[in-house]
Amino acid sequence: MKRRHFMQGALALGTLSVIPEGAAEAIVKPTKKPILTIAHITDVHIHGKDNVPERAKKCLNETLKNKVDFILNGGDSIMDASYDNVTREMVTEQWAVWDGFIKNTTLDVYSCIGNHDPWWKAPAKTDEMYGIPYVVKRLKIPNRYYSFSRKGWHFIILDGNNKGTTLDPEQMEWLTKELDKLAPNTPVLLMSHFPMLSVTNIWAGGQHGDYKALKALFYKHKDKVKVCLSGHQHLLDKVWYNDVNYFCNGAMCGFWWGKGDKQSAAAYYYEETPPGYALLRLYADGSVENEYIPYHFEA
Repeated sequence: MKRRHFMQGALALGTLSVIPEGAAEAIVKPTKKPILTIAHITDVHIHGKDNVPERAKKCLNETLKNKVDFILNGGDSIMDASYDNVTREMVTEQWAVWDGFIKNTTLDVYSCIGNHDPWWKAPAKTDEMYGIPYVVKRLKIPNRYYSFSRKGWHFIILDGNNKGTTLDPEQMEWLTKELDKLAPNTPVLLMSHFPMLSVTNIWAGGQHGDYKALKALFYKHKDKVKVCLSGHQHLLDKVWYNDVNYFCNGAMCGFWWGKGDKQSAAAYYYEETPPGYALLRLYADGSVENEYIPYHFEA
């Protein structure tokens, strides 16, 4: 039968539907939409010199163009309060610069504590600026570790600033109970400043010292634990193990806002990793996409 006659017959019988161009593919492959889009910034290392406040503001503005639901801040928010020569005035100045930086967004910012954030050289442990509690106050977070939920996903923020880069017993007990109480198949994202599992640990160190205990706990809750985020390394890597995605997402500051050294693959890179941030798209079924987006610093 000729095609013209077939078409006429089909129309007469009412058996032919006209589908707009491109619609068939849309029907066969429906678009999957995330229920949450999150910006993960980490290792901002902000300070008041070298035009860093303005440069950091431009980076944040680039991040916010993506219409994210909220921000996860992976720690090392200020340049450094941990070295022996750091004074009270230096700590106060850095946190003031951070306050100015983070005021550039009205979004919720959920932070964890980096190793360079606490001031350990205060005159006494009773000093209000000593150690972790002061960082909790400056980051405006409820505790050094905490959790919250959004649109069916559960988020757990951890503090690895303990001996051996571990969760202290109190925190590990809390984390265990936190996962136990969640309903089966609740998707969970965990964030620590330090990688819980990382390729870069092989040559750079920096990984959680209690990774075996964490791995066992995550496997017990393999229906829940989906994502582990980190910074600290200033390097970019991705590990997939026991159906958990481990994302180490570079650093906003790159090479601490400097142009780099002989190991930098390009200007402002730390080794092969450019300064940047990550966009995470979380889905109702527990799947995730992590996209690292470089910042382009002016030479």
